[in-house]
Amino acid sequence: MPRPTAAQLAYGSATVVVSTIAMLLLSQTSTGIGVAVISAAALALGLLVALTVPLPRRRGRHAAVRGSRAGAAAPGTSAAAPGGAGAGGGRVPEPRTAPAEHSVHR
Repeated sequence: MPRPTAAQLAYGSATVVVSTIAMLLLSQTSTGIGVAVISAAALALGLLVALTVPLPRRRGRHAAVRGSRAGAAAPGTSAAAPGGAGAGGGRVPEPRTAPAEHSVHR
């Protein structure tokens, strides 16, 4: 099973805390059994929220190649920097092309 992401942990924890406080205030219970039931319900709700947070999408190898051929900025550079100069000092990498084949007519 994959490890939970930071977003999943944050959303789940916030859900447990907020839902516990809300249910305790709304039910106005003071018995131990009532607090235990509300706590269990809040934990279940927090687990449900944490498991349903969408995971980040990973870009496949083909999508990255397609993006670089379409004129995307090189990794580590910012195309949206002021003045058009990214972190690479304004240099744009040359596109890679296949070597030209030389044909000799006989």
